[in-house]
Amino acid sequence: MRTSLLLFALLSFAAAAVAQTEPDWTYQGSTGTLNWGKLSPAYRACAKGHQQSPVDLGSARLDTALKPLEFHFLAGPATVANTGRAIVVTVQPGSSIVANGVRYNLVSIEFHHPSEHTYRGDYTDMEADMLLHSADGQTAMLAIRLAEGQDFPNATISMLWQHLPQNAGQSEKVTDMVNPGGLLPADRGYWTYMGSLLEPPCTEGVRWFVLQQPLGLSRNQIDSFVALYKMNTRRIHSLHGRKIQASE
Repeated sequence: MRTSLLLFALLSFAAAAVAQTEPDWTYQGSTGTLNWGKLSPAYRACAKGHQQSPVDLGSARLDTALKPLEFHFLAGPATVANTGRAIVVTVQPGSSIVANGVRYNLVSIEFHHPSEHTYRGDYTDMEADMLLHSADGQTAMLAIRLAEGQDFPNATISMLWQHLPQNAGQSEKVTDMVNPGGLLPADRGYWTYMGSLLEPPCTEGVRWFVLQQPLGLSRNQIDSFVALYKMNTRRIHSLHGRKIQASE
């Protein structure tokens, strides 16, 4: 009987632990970016870390040893989700990039307004951040800065925005063939630095690649996103001695 009670207690404790969710966080107010580090011990890096993202890229220096990024993107169906904090597109497995000999597999694409990163203090209209993982557990992020370009819509964003969920918690399937390569500008020069994830728990040790040339999209495409999220970016963080390298 005692063994059964003990087992029941342990199972109940485990269930309660699983039921616990992460502390709520937002981009503004008492649970906004300035207070993330206070919401949970697990979010300590958000306030105390010295490799936080995003950063201003204006101090970048040319590094001729950097190799071009290799892009191996495949078209396939995708899922567009409104998380209540951002629009996140989950893609089919198979797409990847190769950077300095390491292959990173594409997991998802998250959209922000305005851009997360700045260049000499200037923001672009939006930013698309691609989350990538390598087979040995390394995490990388590929950032594409998005800017209004003569009212020409981007074809890939047009396809995704047709399935843009209007309410938090909703998602829609895109059965058309979505190619992440449609989010890449013609010039693939990049900046790179060591940083962090952009949201709690703000895990550090993330290799960032930020494409230098902005990708054009139309004002209507920007406005469609702003109607859902007027602001979902973090503040710019100090480099704390980090170096930013430029491929060109």
